[in-house]
Amino acid sequence: MESCNCIDPQMPADDILVKYQYMSDFFIALAYFSIPLELIYFVKKSAVFPYKWVLVQFGAFIVLCGATHLINLWTFAIHSRTVAIVMTTAKVLTAVVSCATALMLVHIIPDLLSVKTRELFLKNKAAELDREMGLIRTQEETGRHVRMLTHEIRSTLHRHTILKTTLVELGRTLGLEECALWMPTRTGLELQLSYTLRQQNPVGYTVPIHLPVIDQVFSSNKAVKISHNCPVARLRSYAGKYMPGTVVAVRVPLLHLSNFQIYDWPEVSTRNYALMVLMLPSDSARQWHVHELELVEVVADQVAVALSHAAILEESMRARDQLMEQNVALDLARREAETAIHARNDFLAVMNHEMRTPMHAVIALSSLLQETDLTAEQRLMVETILRSSNLLATLINDVLDLSRLEDGSLQLEATTFNLHSLFREVLNLIKPVASVKKLSLTSNLASDLPMYAIGDENRLMQTILNVVGNAVKFSKEGCISITAFVAKPESFRDARIPDFLPVPSDSHFYLRVQVKDSGSGINPQDISKLFTKFAQNQSLTTRNPAGSGLGLAICRRFVNLMEGHIWIESEGIGKGCTATFIVKLGIPDRSNELKLPFVPQVPGNPVHGCTHFAGLKVLVMDDNGVSRTVTKGLLMHLGCDVTTASSSEECLGVVSVEHEVVFMDVCTGLDGYELAARLHEKFTKHQDRPLIVALTGNTKRVTKENCMRVGMDGLISKPTSVDKMRGVLSELLERRVLFETV
Repeated sequence: MESCNCIDPQMPADDILVKYQYMSDFFIALAYFSIPLELIYFVKKSAVFPYKWVLVQFGAFIVLCGATHLINLWTFAIHSRTVAIVMTTAKVLTAVVSCATALMLVHIIPDLLSVKTRELFLKNKAAELDREMGLIRTQEETGRHVRMLTHEIRSTLHRHTILKTTLVELGRTLGLEECALWMPTRTGLELQLSYTLRQQNPVGYTVPIHLPVIDQVFSSNKAVKISHNCPVARLRSYAGKYMPGTVVAVRVPLLHLSNFQIYDWPEVSTRNYALMVLMLPSDSARQWHVHELELVEVVADQVAVALSHAAILEESMRARDQLMEQNVALDLARREAETAIHARNDFLAVMNHEMRTPMHAVIALSSLLQETDLTAEQRLMVETILRSSNLLATLINDVLDLSRLEDGSLQLEATTFNLHSLFREVLNLIKPVASVKKLSLTSNLASDLPMYAIGDENRLMQTILNVVGNAVKFSKEGCISITAFVAKPESFRDARIPDFLPVPSDSHFYLRVQVKDSGSGINPQDISKLFTKFAQNQSLTTRNPAGSGLGLAICRRFVNLMEGHIWIESEGIGKGCTATFIVKLGIPDRSNELKLPFVPQVPGNPVHGCTHFAGLKVLVMDDNGVSRTVTKGLLMHLGCDVTTASSSEECLGVVSVEHEVVFMDVCTGLDGYELAARLHEKFTKHQDRPLIVALTGNTKRVTKENCMRVGMDGLISKPTSVDKMRGVLSELLERRVLFETV
């Protein structure tokens, strides 16, 4: 208010300018005073600014400048000395502060410039970090797309689906206008357009594989940019002003698909690659980025792996289908073979019985006729009939044995028998035949040969008889020697039996039998044919046509079942033969020797001098009239009182306690077994029941088992002669049981 009184209100006209200066100074002073307030606020808020004192100094400079302008308000008129002093003081202070501020800025500006430089550096680093983060995000995005594509591709192992899915997913992920796959043809000389994304292209179109652009792509494992004018890139037709998009191509390794031999893929190809072509949208400024090219390369590799898996799966499925077809065929063949085996077995079972029944009549009646008064010529004819019948019976047995050997139904029996008696029995059977041919027959049993052994006595005897019988058959003069001894371990290393590897043990020994003859001999190259069924040595059969060619084949099977080996040696025609075989036999302990079985007597020798069974009441049940009559005749010839029955019902009605033996025919059916069971029911007391004996032509092992199961006392196989029936009755009445081995 005091300052206002110093101004003269009556100002002249040109004082208008002074008025404006007055107002200007006022507002300048106001502006100067407001700036320090703002600086104070900035200093308060900017706690990290390192030059706060500079701002304070700069604020003081501005305040002083504002003060000088404010003081000027009092200088436009006559002013007092006080105003002049204040004005002078303000200007002096303003000058001092201005100079100090100017000097300070000389030192501060370089620092500020360095801060600016660091700021620019940090900005550049931040930009680089942003780019790296962008790349990382891009790589993550690419990886995510690759995982998605890989999952989609490998979600199936069907190669057509894999390839089509690859094109679709790449087109969707990369926003492609077109994507195509070129596959090599079977010749490997061309590439064929096999798959496209939009399905607007001529699939099946081919281009030569040796184009420069294709060689360029195949020679690199990277995605290569190619011209849109090259043949493999002409995937779309462009008209007007549209410009085609950028095209890249990448190879897809086929991973040696020729090894997989896919039917409609190349079997032999010089280029084991397919070609994938990708095109960006047309009339677009978009270009391929590095991460997109990397994505394409990774997907190409994933497709290659998936295709290899699909190829392997296709081959495995094809192999599985072929294996299933083979299994079906094998199963069908097995069923047919089983059906054939069953049919053969059934046929043999029926024919066995049907053949043995008439043979029973021929042999039985011939043996009865032989015991009558005959002329020399008649006796010769009867003996010829009997020998031929026995030969035919032997042939039937050989055929049946071979059949059971081949289907594995024949099993050896393990019983304790007298080994020395077995050889004596063989000599007794062979000597009559040898004496007729005036052959000398000798036997030499080693001193260390056990008296008793465990094994199949009948099969061993059949083998020895067959080998010795062959020696007699093919020898016209000279001698035949039989040697038997225990084979020593050192003899197993014989070069003639390289495949025979026996295992010594205290519970068994190996019997070695050697039969040497001075017969017609054989060529060494023909020896291997002797053990082939139905095969005969031509040089021998021309001189002696007898035999079926089954004997040695069956002997070999028997010896193999007894874990042995058989072979024949000969130096040539006219120099004789040596047949040798080794079989494994068990050694009985002392307890078994106390329970030795009854030794069968040689047929033809009566037991205990018994030749007649006068008054022995026998019942014969047989549904075959001829066989029934023949059996009755044999028994009546031996003095038996015979009653016959043609059926089970008739037998049950006729049988009584007076009958001592009942002979019943057992065929393949169950009538005989049911009859035996009903006889046991009828005669509850054992002493009242007659002995029940099966008389059958069925040689199956199960026949013997069934007979024993229903409680029969014996089993006799057809055909039967007078001598055999005599021995059977004697042994049966003495032992009350008699089961022949079938």
